[in-house]
Amino acid sequence: MFKGITRRWVLSTMLVIFIIISLIVTGLIFAIVHLFNSEVERELSSVSKELLSVFEDYKTDNSSTFDAGAKDYVENFHHKENIEVMAINSSGRIILTSTGFSYDKSENMPDFDQAKKSEDGSAFYHGSLDSGEAITSYTQVITSHNGNTIGAIRYVVSVDHVNNTVVIYSALIIFTGLIILFLTALTGSYFVRSIVTPVRELSETANKIAHGDFSTKIEKHNDDEIGDLCDAFTDMANDLEATEQMKNDFISRVSHELRTPLTAIKGWAETMQLSSRRKLDRKTFDKGMSVIINESTRLTGIVEELLDFSRIQTGRMVLLNEKLDILAELDEVIYMLRDRAVSENKHLLYDEPDVVYPAVYGDRNRLKQVFINIIDNALKYTPEDGVVAIEVKYNADTDPDNISIIVTDTGCGISAEDLPKVKEKFYKANQKVNGSGIGLAVADEIVGLHKGTLDIESGVGVGTTVTITLPVLTSENSN
Repeated sequence: MFKGITRRWVLSTMLVIFIIISLIVTGLIFAIVHLFNSEVERELSSVSKELLSVFEDYKTDNSSTFDAGAKDYVENFHHKENIEVMAINSSGRIILTSTGFSYDKSENMPDFDQAKKSEDGSAFYHGSLDSGEAITSYTQVITSHNGNTIGAIRYVVSVDHVNNTVVIYSALIIFTGLIILFLTALTGSYFVRSIVTPVRELSETANKIAHGDFSTKIEKHNDDEIGDLCDAFTDMANDLEATEQMKNDFISRVSHELRTPLTAIKGWAETMQLSSRRKLDRKTFDKGMSVIINESTRLTGIVEELLDFSRIQTGRMVLLNEKLDILAELDEVIYMLRDRAVSENKHLLYDEPDVVYPAVYGDRNRLKQVFINIIDNALKYTPEDGVVAIEVKYNADTDPDNISIIVTDTGCGISAEDLPKVKEKFYKANQKVNGSGIGLAVADEIVGLHKGTLDIESGVGVGTTVTITLPVLTSENSN
C-alpha cells in the first residue's frame, strides 16, 4: 500500500505522533480520574473532621457507650442527602446507617481493615457495592485513650455521576486526540504528496531524457525548494536539448569539413590517374599536387583538433612544459599566417617589442596551437582590407606575474547573445563561416591548463578582441 517516501513517513513520523498522542490522551484521562477522585476524597475528609469534636473526650472501652454516641452522630448527620454514614463496631459489623437500611454482613469494606492498620486510623476505598453501584468510601477508626479500637465511622458516597462525567471528559479527550491525529495525517499526507508527486514526475522526466526526449518539461506546483528543483531540472533539460542540437550541428559541420578536403583530394587524384595515360602538363600536375597537399594538411588539422577535444573531455591531455620565449613562438605563428593574410588582401599587423619580456613555462606546441587558432579565427571573420592587430603587453609595475597577447580584428563581431557561449563545446556563432566550432573551446582549455585566461570582447559590426593572459615563469610554477 505504501512505498518509498510515503512508507518511511508513515513508519517514522505518523507512528511517533500516534504514540505521543496516545500517551497524552492516556495521561489526561488518568489525570481527570485522579482529579475527580481527589475531589470526592477531599469532600469526605472535610465532612469527617467533625468527628474530632464528637469523640474527642471519649475515654471508655465500653461498646454500648460507643453505640450510643455513634447513634447520636448518625441521626444528627447533616449531609444525609448526599452521603451515607455508617457506624461500625470493633468487630467490623455495621450497627447503624443514616439510611436506616440494614447491610449484608458479607458487604466488602476493605477501607475498614486498612484504617485499623494505618497510622492516622483512616482509609479510602474506590470500588462498588454488591449491587454494582460505584462508590467511594472513607473510614475513620475511633480509639479509646488506651489505643484500643472501639468502632469506626464510615462515609459512603455514590460516584456513578462522577464516573459518567469522567467518561464524558475521557470521550472528549479521545475524540480530540483522534481529530488531531486525523488532521496531522491529512496535512502530512498533503505535504508528502507535494514532495512525492514532483519527485515522481522528475523520475519519469529523467527516464524520458535518458531515452533522448529532451522536450519533456516539468510543471512547477509550489514556489519552494521542490519548485526550485523543478526549475533547475527544466533548465537542465533545456541545456541538454541545446547541447544535443549543437552536437548534431557539430557532427554535421565536421562531416562537411571532412568531406570538402576529401572530395578535393579524391577529385584531383582521379584527374591525375586518368591523365597518367597521356602526358600531363607540369602546370596541371603542380596545381593538383598543391591542392592535395593543402587539403591533406587541412584534413590533418581537423582530425588533430578533434583528437585534442577528445583528450580534453577525457582529461588525457598532457602538457610538455618547458621554459619558453613567448615572443619567439608568437612571431613564428605570425610568420606562418602572414602569406595567407596577404593572399586574402587582409592586413596582419604586429610590431615585435624591443624589450625583453619574462619567459613563460608551458607547452610550446600547445601554445602555438592557441595562437594559430585565435589569429586564424580573426582572419577568417575579417573582410578584405580589414585589419588584424596583434600586441604583447607586460607591465612589471602593475602586473608583474602575467603577460598578455592581444589579438584585435575589424571583422563582423559577435552578438551579445552569442558572446557568453562562444567558448562552449560545439557552439558556433556564425554558421556561414567554415569551422568545426570546437577550436575556441580547445584553445580555452589549453590556456586554462597553463593557469591562464582567455577573454573575449566583441560587438556586432565593431570587431573582436581576444586577450590571452599567461603567468610568467617563477620558481613556483616551474616545478
